[in-house]
Amino acid sequence: MTEPEPFVPATGGRFLTIPSLLQRQPWLVFGFSTRAGGVSPPPYNSLNCALHVGDQWQHVLANRRRLAEWAGFTLDDMVCGQQVHQDAIYEVKEDDRGRGSQQEDALPAVDGLYTAQPGLLLTSFYADCVPLYVIDMDRRVVGLAHAGWRGTVLKIGPKLVRRFQEQFNSRPESLCAIIGPAIGACCYEVDDVVIQALKPVVPARFYPAVIKETAKGKYRIDLKGINALLFKLAGLPEQNIIQTRLCTACRPDLFFSYRRDRKKTGRMASFIAIKN
Repeated sequence: MTEPEPFVPATGGRFLTIPSLLQRQPWLVFGFSTRAGGVSPPPYNSLNCALHVGDQWQHVLANRRRLAEWAGFTLDDMVCGQQVHQDAIYEVKEDDRGRGSQQEDALPAVDGLYTAQPGLLLTSFYADCVPLYVIDMDRRVVGLAHAGWRGTVLKIGPKLVRRFQEQFNSRPESLCAIIGPAIGACCYEVDDVVIQALKPVVPARFYPAVIKETAKGKYRIDLKGINALLFKLAGLPEQNIIQTRLCTACRPDLFFSYRRDRKKTGRMASFIAIKN
């Protein structure tokens, strides 16, 4: 029997989350926006959350303000990194409150954020790459990471886990890793350059599950599945790894997609926080 899709609309349908996890961890806030409910015109219609894609600044701020309020925060609580498809990870503290939320002062060259401080809304942006969330359910530490194929090759998810373990003495059994909506193997075709970069990261016995050759020099890859595998190889119990089946390219009603929309499109937001 197929497991039910973990990501479902939150109360009011304003973003996607995992209600069963929130019920078990009432101190936690996390979710993933859709493209609906904002003010941006096409091709950014309508809840584009990214400042760098060509949408008007005032539209993006209105959209971000809505999302923050839906999550129970203000725009001033939001903290964003300048995503560069690498593996730098940054601990967000009080002095960082509001960085990147309203202007181009995002934390520079950072693809992973984490915090142990309540009241800070960590946020990153997507239109096919894989949103990763890591939560220490005992110590109440949260983080997120942006994993395109380059970030996946660099193992940004396991590096965030290792940071939790080194800094907070997190135990694998207390950690939960979540893989959010991203482009699926159904729609993600890559070439030999990507495959040669990925092969050292994925043990050969797992290739058939996550890499399928479709023609000479062409492959379909399951980037969400690879990130789930990397969390498992990092020592997280399988039952603590939650993976969505939602494909951003397959669902134009829900999501922006860089590939499907031929680059000119908006961005969804992942977010995570500890309640005050």
